[in-house]
Amino acid sequence: MLAGRSPHIAVRNEWLAQEKEEILFPDMPILDSHHHLWDRPGHRYLFDELLGDTRQGHNIQATVFVQSRSMYNIDLPDDLLRPVGEVEFANGVAAQSASGLYGSFRACAGIVGSCDLMARDRLEAVLDRVMAVGGDRFRGVRNQTAWHEDPSIATNPVPPVKGVLLEPAFRDGARRLGARGLTLDVWAYHTQLDEFENLARFCPETTIILDHLGGPLGAGPYRGRRDEVLVDWRASMAKIAELPNVCVKLGGLAMGAGGFDFHLADHPPASEMLAAAWEPYISFAIERFGAHRCMFESNFPVDKGMVSYRSLWNAFKRLTEGASASEKRDLFFLTAARVYKLGIEPKGEF
Repeated sequence: MLAGRSPHIAVRNEWLAQEKEEILFPDMPILDSHHHLWDRPGHRYLFDELLGDTRQGHNIQATVFVQSRSMYNIDLPDDLLRPVGEVEFANGVAAQSASGLYGSFRACAGIVGSCDLMARDRLEAVLDRVMAVGGDRFRGVRNQTAWHEDPSIATNPVPPVKGVLLEPAFRDGARRLGARGLTLDVWAYHTQLDEFENLARFCPETTIILDHLGGPLGAGPYRGRRDEVLVDWRASMAKIAELPNVCVKLGGLAMGAGGFDFHLADHPPASEMLAAAWEPYISFAIERFGAHRCMFESNFPVDKGMVSYRSLWNAFKRLTEGASASEKRDLFFLTAARVYKLGIEPKGEF
């Protein structure tokens, strides 16, 4: 695909408005561990849009903002420094949310920004700058790493570099994050999980969060091969689960690369349908990693092209109906709060 063209499924608010599910367990506290904010041609998702989704009935108490290639500061002198603007922007949204004008909801309570881990000798200075503007909300870094040779598999407007997870400079940068007490989020497809495992073993002191369930693919050359992909994905995830420095985000399955194609139907998917489709992945991850190393995420607005915020969280609740209160507490709130060192506790019962 061409650099700059959005690979995301278009959000159709009129289509989503057909979904009017009753909220399951509306009092359950939730910390949304992964969402984005941006203002791009044809697609705006800023605080007002986030607020509209989080106020649909689920008890969303806080969120974590994750690197979005958004609001870079073009007045800064070079490409290494310009992502500082995104962290500054997210911290401003967090300050807006913390003003008291919007109730107790705390958007961007944690911020995962962008800092090029290949920066070598300049990395420490760039991290100093990012941490200064992020204040006590800045918690970690994510780079663009999800790569596949097939151009039909794309989830980044700007294609990442092949094999970056194995690059010595990147691995050194990942170690430096751990030394500073910062986390590393990694978005990789299931075809890259061997590289991810190698990286995680190289950086045992760095807490690494595997985004979007390790990206089991279902589009392009993997269409019609879901059972085969599931076997490969499970084998890789089982090995990664042995590494105590790795946590996993449960979500991101409504991207086009996953191949579920819910967006092609006349009506948005109900939570029962989502739960049935995603159960083989989410149940396996929880079983292998344990609830204390798993956290649910919305991945909005990316996943919003295929599902509503209401049915998404209803699906996660359906998938955990048999879990204990302690497990739900971890999955929906405490794992994210602990991993990102947010210093907040859920208000309400599970």
